[in-house]
Amino acid sequence: MGSEYRTAIGAKFWPGALTIKHFIKDDAALEGIAYFWEHGFRFTGLYEFHGDINSAPGLKWYVGPGAHIGWYNNGYWYHDHYYDDGAASFGIDGVLGLDYKFRGAPIAMSLDINPYFEFLHHPYANVWGGLGIKFTF
Repeated sequence: MGSEYRTAIGAKFWPGALTIKHFIKDDAALEGIAYFWEHGFRFTGLYEFHGDINSAPGLKWYVGPGAHIGWYNNGYWYHDHYYDDGAASFGIDGVLGLDYKFRGAPIAMSLDINPYFEFLHHPYANVWGGLGIKFTF
């Protein structure tokens, strides 16, 4: 059995990231994700719609749109295109996932996928996602 929370701070794995989520309404949250990966840095902002899963207290589904901005920290080949050191990254994002808050403990876990479309340099689409572990308050 789970319970709800207002704000959570934690880590997300794949790629490595720091995350903060804050509910602005009972069924809506803002999430900021700072990704650190071998070829650079990216900040993603998401607006998430949340809903209860009635047969599983503490478990919520979420979905929403967002955007990202970032920079490459070294030369990088991807999809037959070379990104220079310091090249910018910008695009639109989405998220689809599950969030579970453990009852009686200040811990929440999430599992999601984050499809995105990159606009700069060489437009392409890809998917990130992963497992998140957060401290709630």
